[in-house]
Amino acid sequence: MTSLEWIAAALGIVCVALAVRRSLWTYAFGVASTGLLAAVVFDARLYSQALLQLFFVAINVYGFVTWRRARTAGGEVPVRRMSVRQGALWTTVTLAGTAALGAAMAWMTDAAQPFLDAGIAAVSIVAQILMAQRRVASWWLWIAVDLASIPLFAGGGLAVVAALYAVYLALAIWGLIDWTRAHRRGTAVAK
Repeated sequence: MTSLEWIAAALGIVCVALAVRRSLWTYAFGVASTGLLAAVVFDARLYSQALLQLFFVAINVYGFVTWRRARTAGGEVPVRRMSVRQGALWTTVTLAGTAALGAAMAWMTDAAQPFLDAGIAAVSIVAQILMAQRRVASWWLWIAVDLASIPLFAGGGLAVVAALYAVYLALAIWGLIDWTRAHRRGTAVAK
């Protein structure tokens, strides 16, 4: 449990809470949190997670741009559903990504849990892209990521990161409920 782990956790909680509220500030906190978390998980030999965190730094910029463009005149960020076809495509991409990254990590590194780590990374990538596109389905994926991440990090001795993912789980459930309601009403939360 390092101070870096604690800071990354605190910034991450703020980031996800802001995402639930569809605030553009989520992306500033996201860059800071994921940048720090990359160093923490790399040190724990969770290389797919480290690469994932670096990806998140870049995707946060994409998310900021797409959310900023999508804001209504009132400053609201609307949310959308995915089609069945889009869901099938993203599922295929996720499965292929998991297999490829897991095999690479098992073969080329001393990764602690190559396929579980890779699966979490692949689902997280898709979830973050879908979140940047303001898709309600992103929260279902975050719930799955959080449920898988808690034991991965706890088993790797990263108690603070595991606890962070438990908080993320609660926030993801809140996000799913909030975004589903907003979509049904055709409204969004300001900023």
